Parts: sequence; structure tokens; C-alpha cells
Amino acid sequence: QLQLVESGGGLAQPGGSLRLSCATSGFSLDSYSIGWFRQVPGKEREGVSCISSSEGNTVYAGAVKGRFTISRDNAKNTVYLQMNNLRPEDTAVYYCAAVGGLYRLCMIRPAEYDYWGQGIQVTVSS
Repeated sequence: QLQLVESGGGLAQPGGSLRLSCATSGFSLDSYSIGWFRQVPGKEREGVSCISSSEGNTVYAGAVKGRFTISRDNAKNTVYLQMNNLRPEDTAVYYCAAVGGLYRLCMIRPAEYDYWGQGIQVTVSS
């Protein structure tokens, strides 16, 4: 059974850092692209970042480029999202998601992903 479980969320101050983890099981991570998404109440889910299955190419939304870094450790079946210089507008529920297949590139469109974690709250506030 394919599962994704997010961890590492919580409260951070503006300018602070958090690292989210997406622990996966039930599939071979090196054959899946992984995306991170976020959602606030009343808004659509938006793409944050993704890392492709083949070559590990990455994509970032403009709002997080230069502050967030996505990485993967296939041996640990885990994908990370390092979030630095956090801003109050980064407050949201963050989700990781997976789509199977060997792709050089990935997309940060929610409709492209088949499997989702349950989400984890990130709050940036002083």
C-alpha cells in the first residue's frame, strides 16, 4: 500500500527555518516524482516545489524560489523540503504527493499527482 507521511511542521518565527519530511512506503521512490503543495482555507491548493524521478531535476514556485530547497534520499525513501527565511504568507497546510513514472522533469500542478499525504500545518508568526 503506497503511503506518504509528512512531518516536521509546526510554528516558526518570521525569518526562521523548518524542514519538512515526506516519508514514503509501499513503492520505490526512485521511480516516482514527488511534489510539495500547500493550501490555506478558502484557497486552492498551490504547488510549492517538485523533484523528478529521473535525474532529480527540481522546480520551485516563484514565491519560494531562493528560500526553499527540495531534496530526496532514495535510500531512506524520504523527500525533504528545507524552508528558510520563512514569511507569514508561508503559513498553510503542506502536503507531499507522488506520481509514478520515469520523468526528467516534474510539474507543480496538483492534478498531475496520484497519491497524497495527509498534510501538516506550518505556521509562521511572531
